[in-house]
Amino acid sequence: MIEIERKYIIKIPDMEVLREVEEFTESEILQIYLNSPSSVTHRIRRRGFSSGIVYTETKKRRIDKMSAVEEEREISENEFNLLSENIKTGTTPIKKKRYTFLYNGKVFELDVYPEWKSTCILETELSSREEKVDFPSFIAVLEEVTGNPAYSNAGMARLFPRERSI
Repeated sequence: MIEIERKYIIKIPDMEVLREVEEFTESEILQIYLNSPSSVTHRIRRRGFSSGIVYTETKKRRIDKMSAVEEEREISENEFNLLSENIKTGTTPIKKKRYTFLYNGKVFELDVYPEWKSTCILETELSSREEKVDFPSFIAVLEEVTGNPAYSNAGMARLFPRERSI
């Protein structure tokens, strides 16, 4: 599957407002990057919901700054634990809270990291490169970081960036 997405640094929104948005979900994520060829980003993820935990393995081959070919499959807890032993050299696991919601027919994923106090990352997948992103009124975009390797999750696993000043 080809994924086209845009990524932004935003101010952390009012969580009470966010929780009222259509199809809101909340989860806790632990994401680990694994040793792989330089042309492939290989990760595993533990995602905990109130209803249970889902484990996945994902391989991405970047096409350009906005798009990648992505292969994802669900794995067992045991497979997650075995694969985690192959953590990519020089990286640390990423922990984050993910808030997912629907707005004007688009799914948005908002990631809040414990290292940052007032900002977070928002991303959304698009149907085409030309599509414009329509943000809800409660979202204050500070900067687009699509294609900036410092704000890719793989980059953040190597060196977590300092929080952007507001």
